[in-house]
Amino acid sequence: MRSKAVIKTSEEKKVKDTLVVDSLNEKKLMVIDDQVMEAIDLDEVFLVGPFKFKNRYERRRYLILQKKTRHVWPYAVLASQRLTALNERLNSIESKSKKRKYTKMVQNYIQDEFTAELKKLTKTEGQILVKLMYRQTGITTFDIVKDLKSGWRAFWYNTTASLFNISLKEEFHPEEVEEDFLIEHILRRNFQKNHLDKQEPAIEINFLKAVEKWQ
Repeated sequence: MRSKAVIKTSEEKKVKDTLVVDSLNEKKLMVIDDQVMEAIDLDEVFLVGPFKFKNRYERRRYLILQKKTRHVWPYAVLASQRLTALNERLNSIESKSKKRKYTKMVQNYIQDEFTAELKKLTKTEGQILVKLMYRQTGITTFDIVKDLKSGWRAFWYNTTASLFNISLKEEFHPEEVEEDFLIEHILRRNFQKNHLDKQEPAIEINFLKAVEKWQ
């Protein structure tokens, strides 16, 4: 998304700025006080301010959620990158037998890479990870497992996770769910401060709408 640099004249001058398009040189020109200047396109920057807490409970909740989100974010990024690479590779393989062989190889790799660390996650961290996986892939963890494994295995995973109050079918909607908004706010603030590696979401997030609703 692009936005134009706006130059305002003083109220006393009462001069209306005019945008002119030079089709020959493919330039946009701004006429200010009878002077022609080239208009410059700037990248839109949205700065996320600190969260406004109403009480100590809200502040404590936010800080706990921030700690857990920071912890699981690298796993969400790495897992989504692995899955993206897997899908791209599978699309280039025509043989079904080779696809199955490659998928099995990636499954074993992901399992070896993540299993030990994921077992250390708390229930809350596990649920946040599921939400962030949806943010980064646009697919629920349940469907990811279902695609990689059998439908029965996906059902088993979901049932087992439910016993620990974790749903693998959880999505991520900051505009509709307050906790999702807090997580997204935490991510953007940490991206802004370079505390976390910035990654664009695979889903559309109307953050301004979320801010208006929850703050």
